[in-house]
Amino acid sequence: MRNIKYAILGGGPSGLTIAHALISRGVPDHDVVVIEKERTVGGLCRSEEVDGAPLDIGGGHFLDVRNNEVLDFLFCFLPKDEWNEFERIAKIRLRVIEVDHPLESNLWQLPKADQVDYLESISRARAVHGDPAPEAFADWIVWKLGERIAQDYMMPYNRKIWARDFGELGTYWLKKLPDVSFRETLRSCLDGRPLGSLPAHGRFLYPKRFGYGEVWRRMGEALGESLVANCAVEAIDLVSRTINGRWRAGTIISTIPWTQWPKFCAVGREMESQMGALRRTSIDIDYVPHTLGSRSHWIYEPDEAIAYHRLLLRSNFCQASRGYWTETNSCRSPSAVGWRHRNEFAYPVNTRGKPMAVTKILEWAASKGIVGAGRWGKWEHMNSDVAVAESLAAVKNHLANGKWA
Repeated sequence: MRNIKYAILGGGPSGLTIAHALISRGVPDHDVVVIEKERTVGGLCRSEEVDGAPLDIGGGHFLDVRNNEVLDFLFCFLPKDEWNEFERIAKIRLRVIEVDHPLESNLWQLPKADQVDYLESISRARAVHGDPAPEAFADWIVWKLGERIAQDYMMPYNRKIWARDFGELGTYWLKKLPDVSFRETLRSCLDGRPLGSLPAHGRFLYPKRFGYGEVWRRMGEALGESLVANCAVEAIDLVSRTINGRWRAGTIISTIPWTQWPKFCAVGREMESQMGALRRTSIDIDYVPHTLGSRSHWIYEPDEAIAYHRLLLRSNFCQASRGYWTETNSCRSPSAVGWRHRNEFAYPVNTRGKPMAVTKILEWAASKGIVGAGRWGKWEHMNSDVAVAESLAAVKNHLANGKWA
């Protein structure tokens, strides 16, 4: 039995960042342990060599350039000169035409007749007229973007990625979508150029000689004996905060899915119900050795007759590689014909009851000396740069104020 101050469950971006942030701020490394069930750290950001080049097994992961604190932190492990910087080329396939993403900023790339149809649809969108937002997911999409964008892109794409009835989905998470201005959209079509704000990864970094998993691999290596890999969590004593009978922790930081916790310990009927209410998707990553004649880094595919919802053209961002990979909700995947990796836990689903369930789980966890962090600790989709930023802020707040952000 070993007594430690911090036991971190999961060696993905959040867990690794929290460990390094604690140690860099003065916590002795022997008081920090990261417990990771896989042989390699990185979580959904791991990379493997496939067909002679790196492939990111969790789908498309890239480092956004906008947060300097995150960049400075990660450059400590994979220096800046080991990254290439790209101006994002992301496309949406609309039948036989590929349009830059986001669609509402790039309608000018469509034939004139289609531009007129989309503009007329946006002009009728109730959000443009200041009407209150509806509660139902499908109604919200139409309210925000208009009937045409909803039917041609947003609705089919969301049916593919979530593979569930829209009635289960909430709308609280959609509020981060930028406003659609009819005036800006019209001006964009008249000027023949995009207007409005770009979403995340407008510019991004990707390693020159490795997959995205390299930065996390080096972070794990730098932890030395503070990392215990190839070690699944099997049992947790909630009273003493003892994990697998080996580590007794002052605080447990959980970045692993809450739905797994009833397997480790008796969480009680109420918490088992709350954890069981959380939903997630599984995603299959399939490699195709054929190199497409496109400059895009990735392409969104809303056509419901096609199983996958996104292609990642690795030869356009990963040096000395060929081919591409696809992302498909596992419920929609055909039989594998080549290399495939299944991510059982890929995306948290924003169901209507999720916010209340997560609030209750985190309150219960705090009463036990347990903190939830990262994508699965907060049950929230976040890019890796966001996970790092939130983890750095959480450690800073904890060490300064005794509270986790």
